[in-house]
Parts: sequence; C-alpha cells; structure tokens
Amino acid sequence: MKLKKTHTDFKSESLSKQTWIRFKKNKLGMFGLFLVVFASIISLLGYLITPDSSPFANDQKPELHIKKPGFSAQVLLIKKNELTHHGNIFTKMFVGEVSDYSSIPYYSYSFKGFDIVIEEYTGNTPNNGTKTKYNLADVVYDVNNNSPIVNDSVANTIEFYQLSTGSKTKVTVAELKKIIEGNLLTSKTFLLGTDLAGRDLLSRLMIGTRISLSVGFISVIISIVIGILLGAMAGYFRGWLDDAIMWLINVVWSIPTLLLVIAITLVLGKGILQVFIAVGLTMWVDVARLIRGQILSIREKEFVEAGRALGYKNMRIIMKHILPNVMGPVIVIAASNFASAILTEAGLSFLGIGAQPPTPSWGEMINAHRGYVLVDSAYLAFVPGIAIMILVLAFMLVGNGLRDALDSKSLDSKPILGN
Repeated sequence: MKLKKTHTDFKSESLSKQTWIRFKKNKLGMFGLFLVVFASIISLLGYLITPDSSPFANDQKPELHIKKPGFSAQVLLIKKNELTHHGNIFTKMFVGEVSDYSSIPYYSYSFKGFDIVIEEYTGNTPNNGTKTKYNLADVVYDVNNNSPIVNDSVANTIEFYQLSTGSKTKVTVAELKKIIEGNLLTSKTFLLGTDLAGRDLLSRLMIGTRISLSVGFISVIISIVIGILLGAMAGYFRGWLDDAIMWLINVVWSIPTLLLVIAITLVLGKGILQVFIAVGLTMWVDVARLIRGQILSIREKEFVEAGRALGYKNMRIIMKHILPNVMGPVIVIAASNFASAILTEAGLSFLGIGAQPPTPSWGEMINAHRGYVLVDSAYLAFVPGIAIMILVLAFMLVGNGLRDALDSKSLDSKPILGN
C-alpha cells in the first residue's frame, strides 16, 4: 500500500524537488514541456534524421516545385566526379553532408548499348520530357578515379583505368545495369511535399526548429546575464547607480522592441548571429526590472544583514544569498522571453533582415510562400506558421506551469542560505 507524503516529509525536500513535484501535477505544463523536449531532440539530431541531409536542406529540384504532401518521384543517382564528402557523425549532425551523387528526377528509362536513356520528369500530362543518355560507367563511377577508356561492343564490357590503383579493370554491361537498377534507380517521397524551389519541405521545417531554438536560447542567456547584472547592482546599491540604471531601462523600455531589433540588426548587418545579439540586447529590460524589484524587497532581510555583520563582501552576499532567492521568477520570465525571441526571429526573417537564405528559418519560409495563401497551396505558408504557434505555445505553457509551481503561497518561504 502506497502511503501519502506527510507535510513534514514534503517540507524536508529541496525547493527544486518541491517545484518539480508541483509542476508534474500541471497537465498543460507537462504537455508544453513534452513539446519543448521533442523540438529540442529534433534540433539536436538535425541532419541525421532529415530526409534531405544536404547543408541547409537546400537540395533544389526546380522540376519538382510545389508538389503536394506525399508526392513520390523516381530518381536516378549519378556519381559525382568529386572526392567523397562523407565525414564523421557529428559533422553530419550539425552542418549536414553533401551527397556523393547527383539526383535527377525521371519519368521513364531504358538501356541502349553502353548507355542509360532517361526521360526527365516535367510534371506535365503527357510528360514530354527531354531524353538524356548517360554512359553506364559514368553513372556508377566517378571519372576522376575510374576513367572509361574502351567500350568493347563485342564482349559487352567497359574497360576503365583506376587512378587509385594504377591498373585497368573490365566490367560487363550486365553488371553495370544490375548495379544501377538495384541501387541507383530509387524513389524519393516528400511527406510534406516540396517548396517553391523543389526542396523537401519537411527537412527545412525540421532544421528551422534548430534556428528558432538557437535564437531563443542564446538570446535568453544574453538577456539573463545583462539583466541580472544591472538589476542586482541597481537593487542592492541603490542611490545614483540605481537612478542611472533605471534611466537606461526606461529609455530602452520606451522604444518598441521590433524597431529596436531592426535598428540593431541594420547596424550589425544581416545574419543569424546578428539576430542572436539583437534580440538578446532588447530582452534584458524585463529581467533587470524584475531582479531590481525582488532585491529591493529582500535586501533588508535578517539573513542579508547577518551576512553584512559577518563581514561578507557585497558580491558574495548578492551571488550566494540574494540571487538564489529570486531565481524562481527569473526562470518563469526566461520561458516567456524564449517564446518572444522565437516570434521576434520569425518576424525579422519574414521581413528579410533575419536569417538569410538558404538558412531554413520559419519566418523566411512564410515570406517565400505568402503569395500562395490564396491559392490551393496555402499549406506552404501555414505549416511553418503552425510550427511557430505550437513552439511558442509550448514555452508559454511551461512558463505558466513554472509560475504556479513556484508560487510563494505553496512553497516554504524560508530563505535559501549560501555557505
């Protein structure tokens, strides 16, 4: 029989454990946390799990532009005449991997002698695509290391020179056909269809998760560091320093956030790194005001006076005795700022001054396809818009759950004392 925890047992637990127990009871908060964790996993694994693992998921196929979700295309893979691009798993995870093969969508194919002839896909009815032929050996091997030198029509073989070994090798046409039909004539399915440039929409949506979470995370870190520093100084020392910091806070507070971000971005230049800095430099005001107010209410408490009486330095009192007692509200506002940062980044990318193409930002994806909202391909803009909405909602649910879990009425009000 499972016994309920007594009030004494509950009070003996740490503040963080009490908070987690209360947070778990909030179903909406846990749902939001699940969405955040799910998005974080997608962001972390990145190109390892995307259908298109090329850098920025930017494998463009103009002939496949704006295909409906679930569309499948027949593709011929042709070996590139380049060195292999395979790296380690971490390189592929974070920056993607250039394929060793060029992929050409086709409608039909046939073998003629030493060549494969394909009718390129056009999407029209009838297809009426251009017919192009490729040497079988050129399809299977790269000519830099395996250069065909003789086509023997009598023996149905192709002789080529291997640069890596310095020797000549013969391969039959039948063997080459078997390799091509078994490995290089494939089918590719686009679960969410393709965008205007013929790129896999699902892959770009997944990599866009990384951009949004990265902007939120780095911006929140910047805002928390600056906000805690200035807010703690203003609240603890007061006097002229408090007046000066509050004047700066009021000036920044009076400027619309989006206009300030645009101004900073124009000064620093366009790009995702500039967005990180610009968004972070505009969100510290909320944190600073909160920290200042919390410290003003706690700086005269007995445990702070005891620290001064023991001769502790101001920095030690602030870092080890005051800040641990005010970090709860900071965590809540950080979750809210995370959602704001995602929205701001999407807005900047929509305006063209955020993440620059081919970086797959959700805001840029909406901007690129906004003209299709009134036609039968409105989902191209709606899908990234829904992704923004879900992720922002998730962080708001987490923030609300943390606010309730950290409610001072339900938690022990004893101060946290440092060593």
